[in-house]
Parts: sequence; structure tokens; C-alpha cells
Amino acid sequence: MILQIKELNTDRRIFTLLNQSVPVLIGIFIFFNSFPHTTAVKEICFYLSLSIVLLLIFFKETDFSLKTPLSIPFAIFVVWTFIGIFFALDKGNSIHDFYAHLLKYLVFYYLLVNFFNTKKRFEILSWVIIISVAVFSVGAMIYFYLILGYPMSTRLGLTFLELHVDYIGFITLFAILLSLHYISRETNLYGKIVLIGCLLGTSMATLLTQSRGTLIAAIFASIVLLPKNKKTMIAFLVLFLIGVGITPGLENRLALTNILSAPRIGINFTTYEVIKSYPIIGIGFGMETYGNKKLLDLKEYNARIPSNYRQKGIITAPHNVLFDITVRTGLVGLALYIYILFTFVWMWWRIIRYGKDDFIKDSGLCIMAGFVGIFIQGIFADGMFGPQAIVLYTIFAMMTILWHLNEADSL
Repeated sequence: MILQIKELNTDRRIFTLLNQSVPVLIGIFIFFNSFPHTTAVKEICFYLSLSIVLLLIFFKETDFSLKTPLSIPFAIFVVWTFIGIFFALDKGNSIHDFYAHLLKYLVFYYLLVNFFNTKKRFEILSWVIIISVAVFSVGAMIYFYLILGYPMSTRLGLTFLELHVDYIGFITLFAILLSLHYISRETNLYGKIVLIGCLLGTSMATLLTQSRGTLIAAIFASIVLLPKNKKTMIAFLVLFLIGVGITPGLENRLALTNILSAPRIGINFTTYEVIKSYPIIGIGFGMETYGNKKLLDLKEYNARIPSNYRQKGIITAPHNVLFDITVRTGLVGLALYIYILFTFVWMWWRIIRYGKDDFIKDSGLCIMAGFVGIFIQGIFADGMFGPQAIVLYTIFAMMTILWHLNEADSL
């Protein structure tokens, strides 16, 4: 009898340890999200955490749940995307990306929702993002400008392969917003100093990317945070605008002639022509299909657009999330994706209006600011794959966590 009790206690400790290991592994995954050449670490953390969760589910040692307000919109979009595989121009690539750039991100979303489901863990997740991105930002600037020797007028990350200059802002802006949110909440002096240091490093990296989309997104996202953090946000906006004025090379990027001649106009026109040819179900979810000359001759579609907007060198990516979704899943897929976004906004509205405490309300406002930022950035660059997609699904998950916390408090 005593032996059985000891064995039972040992089993209980093992399952407790396994439960505690999942958020650690996912935390490591998130920490390395923006860092290049860390794919092996991230893959190990992701699949190990998934294996542990499946084991815990099998032995009924976890309350893992798929029940969230976003589950039905996600499920319908997944079903439609799966149906599209049978009509895809490149079925093999669509099958691969259906898993790698949709199902995998959804698994990540549910892991976050289930294992960072307390206020303490929510804050830990926020700090992991803030510190991770600050370390990346400072490291990227040192490597790019001091080691590689590029002048400060060169856009940060212009030669980076894994996280190109257009995508860095997806990572940094959300961390900036989290930093601003916690600066206004942090009561410990040392905590404030760390947050301000992280904010400065991350903001500097963001400005040096000279990304117009990120700058526009930063302004609108900051406006969302303004009502609850007036002093902090006004100070930040003033300093940020000063930074815009003194950042080498940024003035030329913001010149009206450069904006009107931006190649994205031609890219969007070309993508629109492709959508007209595949309006209902799209070309298939595979991302490489759009750049496959044998399956989809973009030169032909580029020739259809007004001559002054035609691309001289064909860009094989839509550079717009909504166009990206539409060209791959059709107008039906776009409608279903918008359904996901509206459900997210509805969750936020309920949290803001019926939130049980300031933590839930204020955090909800911060996450909404992050969503506004990444949505606007997505109008100017691809945000459906890689580190930028991880940020999007993290935002989805963090709002869902706040939703569950508020629902639990109201019971």
C-alpha cells in the first residue's frame, strides 16, 4: 500500500513537471522568434511541447481546451483552405503550407491560450517578448552597422535573409507597445529602467528600418493606447517624431515622390489581376505558387496593368495580407479571414466594456493596439508567414487569454 502511494506521488510529480515544462518551452520558442539561425531550437521547443501536451491529454492530466471565441472562425477558414487544396495550381506546395503556415500557427495559438492562462503568466509572456526583441534589436544594430560596416543611412536589415528589413517592424512594434503599457504600470524603479532601456533600443531599431508602413502603424497604434497612458504616450510620440526627423535616410523615404513611385502600387495592381482570374477559390494556399513561373506567369498579369505602374522586375509576393489571403483562398477565403478579425475585435470590445478589473481592460487595450499596428503593417508587407505571423497569433492568443480571465472572474 505504501509502495503504491509512493508510485502515485512520483507519477503526480512527473505530470506536474511536464505541465510546467510546456510554458517554459513555448517561452523559449517565443524568445528566439526574431533571431536568425535558431530554427533548430525553435523546432525542438515547439514539437517537444506539443508531444508533452498530447501525452498529458492522453493521461487526462491537463485541462487543455479548444474552446475559444475564435475557434469557430478558425475552423471554418481551415475547412475552406483545405477544400482549396483540391483546386490548387500546386497541390504539393499548398499541402505543405496548409500545415506549415496555418495548422502549425493554430497549434501555437492553442498552446499559448492553455498554458499562459493566468495573469502572472500573461505578464511573464509580455516580458519575454519585450526583452527578446530588445536583445535582437540591439544585436541587429551592432552587427549591421558596426560589424558589417553599413552607414547609418542604410536601412537596418536590408541584407538580412531570415528577417528582412520589411518584416523587422512586425516584431519590434508590438514589443514597443508592450513596453509602453508596462512602463505606466510598473512600480519598481529598476523595472521601469529596464523597460525604458528596452523601449529605447527597440524604437531605435524600428526607426532605422525606415519602414513607412511601420511608421504609419506606430502612429495609429499609439493613438489606441493614448486614452489610458496619456503622459507616457505623449512623451513617446514626441520623442518618436523627433527620431523620425533625425534618422539618416528617412527623410528621403518619406518624400512624396518616393511614396507615389513605390513599387507596391504595381505589385497590388498585378495581384488584383491574378485575383480576377481566380476569384472564388484562389490559386491555392501554397505561397510559392504565386512565384512559380510555370504555373502562374506574373509577367502576363503585369502587362495588363497601367503602364506607369508596371513592375520592371516582377516581385513574387503580394506584399499585402488581404491580397495575399484573397489570391490564395479567393474572395470566400477573404470573407472568412475578415470573420476571424471581426471576432477578435468583438472580443476586445467585450473586454473593454465588461472587463472586471483594470488589468484586463488596460491589457486588452494594449493588445488591441498591437493588432491595429500589425494589421496596418500587413497592408504594406506580407504578414502570413515566419516571425511576423507568430506575432499575429501571439496577439490573437493574448486577447483570448484576457477573455478567459474575464469570463472566469465573472463566474
